[in-house]
Amino acid sequence: MTTAKPFPPELRDWVAGHLPGLDASEDRSWPRSTSLVWRVSAGDRDAYVKISPSSLDFEREVTGYAFAAAHLSETEAPRMLACDPGLRAILSTVLPGRVVRGLALETSTELHLYEDAGRLLRRWHDASAPGTDADRAAVRCDMEAKAREAADCLQDVAPHLASDRAALVQAASTELPGLAERLLLVYRHGDYETRNWLYDEDSGGHGLIDFAMAAHGLAASEFVWLCGAVWSVRPELREAYFAGYGRPLTAEEGRLLHLLTVRLGVSYLRNGLVKGRDELVARGHLVLDRMAAHQP
Repeated sequence: MTTAKPFPPELRDWVAGHLPGLDASEDRSWPRSTSLVWRVSAGDRDAYVKISPSSLDFEREVTGYAFAAAHLSETEAPRMLACDPGLRAILSTVLPGRVVRGLALETSTELHLYEDAGRLLRRWHDASAPGTDADRAAVRCDMEAKAREAADCLQDVAPHLASDRAALVQAASTELPGLAERLLLVYRHGDYETRNWLYDEDSGGHGLIDFAMAAHGLAASEFVWLCGAVWSVRPELREAYFAGYGRPLTAEEGRLLHLLTVRLGVSYLRNGLVKGRDELVARGHLVLDRMAAHQP
């Protein structure tokens, strides 16, 4: 059982200054040490308060909230009520709905939700300002780092891989930087996973939370978790998603997505072997098996 994280007194005082009559707080953090989120209330008014794990996360999230407010409705994205750089704290409105990950939904509802999710992200991407030279340099460094990671992982886990899986990891180690260099940048949400999607059963609406990883990058990199965890076994959800997104991936985007997902899988595998965590080993093999079976 996970122990609830205490609400820091200095954070309580800050929230009370923006939410007079503060009378309750409930830990809503994810089960990891860097996640610090509470639902707070003052009478019939509710809000969320979050402590960002780093100054970079805080800056990205504040910028992401401003972008969301400009381009998404109040039922599609929460609104920032206040922020404090010293505390790295952000107070925001409560969005209607429940987190989609783990939510039992009928197939027709899932298809509609994935189509809505694709449509919302396309609007987000289309509203992007052009990436700067600094943004391009950051993406270049990130892809070079991911290619090196794939090469290092391959060296460490090669005895545990079939030849076709090893060939995929080798391709990731050599192709990622060149593929990335040829693709346009967009302002990404950065963590567009079902844990950050909300579904409102009353309205059927789709909402989006958590902007801590929002930054310029490659559109295809938004889809890595979905590709490895969902679409490879639920192709109908991929089809619905891209129907909403309004265009298929180009051949180069498809190859980039595939190899980024391979890189994620082999990273799971190596971490699991190093740390003796069987669930990560199994997850790594599962992702690599899926990528080997569903090559673009």
